[in-house]
Amino acid sequence: MSEQRQATLSPLILVDGSSYLYRAFFASQQADLRNSAGIPTGAIRVVTSMMKSLIKQYPESPVAVIFDAKGKTFRDEIFSEYKAQRPPMPDDLRSQVEPIHKIIKAMGFPLIVEEGVEADDVIGTMAREASAKGIATLISTGDKDMAQLVDQHVTLINTMTDTVMDVEGVKDKFGIPPELIIDFLALMGDKVDNIPGVPGVGEKTALALLQGIGGLKDLYANLDKIADLGFRGSKSMAKKLEDNREAADLSYLLATIKTDVELQESVEDFVKPEPVKEQLLELFEEFEFRSWVKELESGESAASGTDASDDEPELPEAPSDVEYDTVLDEATLDQWLEKLSTAELFAFDTETTSLNYMEAELVGVSFAIEPGKAAYVPVAHDYMGAPEQITRETLLEKMKPLLESSDHKKVGQHLKYDMNVLARYGIELTGIEFDTMLESYVLNSTATRHDMDSLADRYLGLKTIKFEDIAGKGKKQLTFNQIELEQAAPYAAEDADITLRLHQAINAQLSKDETLTSVFNDIERPLIPVLSHIERNGALVDASMLGEQSIELAERMVELERQAYDIAGKEFNLASPKQLQQILFEELSIPVIKKTPKGAPSTAEEVLQELALDYPLPKLILEHRSLSKLKSTYTDKLPLMINPGTGRIHTSYHQAVTATGRLSSTDPNLQNIPVRTQEGRRIRHAFIAPEGYKVVAADYSQIELRIMAHLSQDQGLLDAFSKGADIHRATAAEVFKVELDQVSDDQRRSAKAINFGLIYGMSAFGLAKQLGIARKDAAQYIEHYFETYPGVQHYMDDIRAKAQEQGYVETLFGRRLYLPEIKARNAMRRQAAERTAINAPMQGTAADIIKRAMVTVDKWLAESDFDVRMIMQVHDELVFEVRDTQVDSFVEAVKDKMATAADLDVPLLVEAGVGENWEQAH
Repeated sequence: MSEQRQATLSPLILVDGSSYLYRAFFASQQADLRNSAGIPTGAIRVVTSMMKSLIKQYPESPVAVIFDAKGKTFRDEIFSEYKAQRPPMPDDLRSQVEPIHKIIKAMGFPLIVEEGVEADDVIGTMAREASAKGIATLISTGDKDMAQLVDQHVTLINTMTDTVMDVEGVKDKFGIPPELIIDFLALMGDKVDNIPGVPGVGEKTALALLQGIGGLKDLYANLDKIADLGFRGSKSMAKKLEDNREAADLSYLLATIKTDVELQESVEDFVKPEPVKEQLLELFEEFEFRSWVKELESGESAASGTDASDDEPELPEAPSDVEYDTVLDEATLDQWLEKLSTAELFAFDTETTSLNYMEAELVGVSFAIEPGKAAYVPVAHDYMGAPEQITRETLLEKMKPLLESSDHKKVGQHLKYDMNVLARYGIELTGIEFDTMLESYVLNSTATRHDMDSLADRYLGLKTIKFEDIAGKGKKQLTFNQIELEQAAPYAAEDADITLRLHQAINAQLSKDETLTSVFNDIERPLIPVLSHIERNGALVDASMLGEQSIELAERMVELERQAYDIAGKEFNLASPKQLQQILFEELSIPVIKKTPKGAPSTAEEVLQELALDYPLPKLILEHRSLSKLKSTYTDKLPLMINPGTGRIHTSYHQAVTATGRLSSTDPNLQNIPVRTQEGRRIRHAFIAPEGYKVVAADYSQIELRIMAHLSQDQGLLDAFSKGADIHRATAAEVFKVELDQVSDDQRRSAKAINFGLIYGMSAFGLAKQLGIARKDAAQYIEHYFETYPGVQHYMDDIRAKAQEQGYVETLFGRRLYLPEIKARNAMRRQAAERTAINAPMQGTAADIIKRAMVTVDKWLAESDFDVRMIMQVHDELVFEVRDTQVDSFVEAVKDKMATAADLDVPLLVEAGVGENWEQAH
């Protein structure tokens, strides 16, 4: 394949973010989408969807997103009336700009804003640079002015209308080539941008002039020939042009996209997007994009990652054709079961009626023992005219010995789900040898999404049948039992076939690295049944208590609204950024400390937090927002999530979402239940123990600081932890130069902020802001800290250098996190990667430790006489239901078991609490 052809397959994509913004807003106006807090979300949703569409269409392409800067540009200096007729940005759009920027960044796209020029000029400069270097480039925009940039390497794409425009496309649409687009705009003007043009020249006249004679220079050199063109008004056109030459020249200048803007970025700096999944998850949850939340939490993401490995995956040869059986009789089933029983490894998959494992009904199973050959056994397709099928009971009876045998090795994609479904039919799936989702995740957590379709595209170069292709979309989407076998069987059999092939492809890479193989075999794979047990155990929740809390929260919110009205002197919508801006900054004259990209005073949360230190109304607004989120996300929602069959809430844990190895959970998201406010802690009161039991919460104490002590080998930290000292008090004594017993609570609080802040890469500016002190004082604190713990400074320097050298960092157990931005020319992106390099080994090691603990504890409980259920994992904490007569002996035993999950050079301390509910035990 030629270099040019390769470039065409993965072009550089330059996204006109400002164009996206307005088009998305007006496209979503009719629906008026808002989240439960009343915040408009239509433009956010549409822009995100457009970005996702680009990624899906060009999964390997480097991408940059460019927005207009706030304030005036050089065009305003040239012509003061430039864009003067444009109305101000609608308030509902203004409030969505900052969230859109956050999502774009979290999706992994560099977001570029250059002062003094427009986004068009930045795009034009980049496009010309790329074209000069022979790099195929797509400009994603709806702006017709961009047509002037099209050439043999540069093409326009309109994501909203799904149209592509190359040189011939420009000619077809406008009737002129790209090089005459500026002349076209100069002649006819542009009412939207208030470019004057030549009076009396419309689109048809401009085309007649350009097609008949040429561009502006040619026209003014041949004014005497215009009358010969013969169009209506051609005889007087020469005089119009002569009289308005200054306007034409001005319009030409205004319409010309600059291609020589001085930029820090080079087009060769841009890489394939790498999403920050935790940030995306938080943003999607905030704006209530539920389907995207589920997509992320099921092992997918909103943007593809970047593979920082030097080795390209080895692709096995894919069969040129496939043989898929639809098994409708017991004789054929028996033949396949005989094959499975003698196979060294077989791929297995279930098809069901729901993604909710507690409700899903089994519709069929598929399996494969060699690439290209697979079978689907339907048992519950019940559409009109469906053929007779083997009964579910017969299938499960025949397969039970095979599925429950640890001697018969299985591979699947996200087998925890299949394990949960089968458990509802009395089958405990064992013999899980491989899981392709986890193999991919361990090989490189950020290289790609870990769903089967994405993996098939990356590792096999194959496009799979999508569920929506056979089931439809939206409200009319069919459940699997309603899909005709002619479509359902190839889809299901392909799942098993592709899973087997994926395993062969991915494991060929994974098995080359002993440490990564160990992470898979010793941590991730053994965790599958443990998480399955926890999910099925569920947590008991007191719905009536949550109902009472909802009422109390609503009353408190009303009280806060009244207080806010009193301060403002009138009623207003607390969720409206526009009204809030007017009240805070115009009527109350509170100083503006930050503006939005378009120049309006910002009412973002971090701004209100700073203002709340000095003004009462921002403090009230923050509290109201917090209570609103608690109410909508937890106290109102949790009772609706109680399973009617078990009376419990059953979350879903995800192993392949976060880059660092930490687990995440959904439906509900247990990781995000707040603990820093009284109202948030009260929600944990509703997680109760059943009669005769107590809740026990066992939590690793300061685990990331202990890991830092181990990794850095700093003698001061090692000594403090080994002596069982209060590490924050010890740090305060050293930093503030006081005796240990003289450390004040404020000094300990500051030391705690330093201890935790520095391992997350906090700067002096960040520490100053958090502690409310001068930046120079914060810098002095940090300096004293590193003088006290020099090993920490050495560790940070060494790990940055190591990340630069090898492109990744590792946990204590060998889990690897690639850092493609570690060598970025852009300083902000490089520094962000360096902060990740420092923190990821600690956060990832903490994740590995609690996963190892879960595996150990689960096995121990299965073999012990304790009447105990492990019901939750949250951050560094395991939560249990324990028979009340066994609590004391269990607490001591489980602390010992958890403490053996890693061998550190400092004690791995576990603290445990007991209570009638989760909050009491915490």
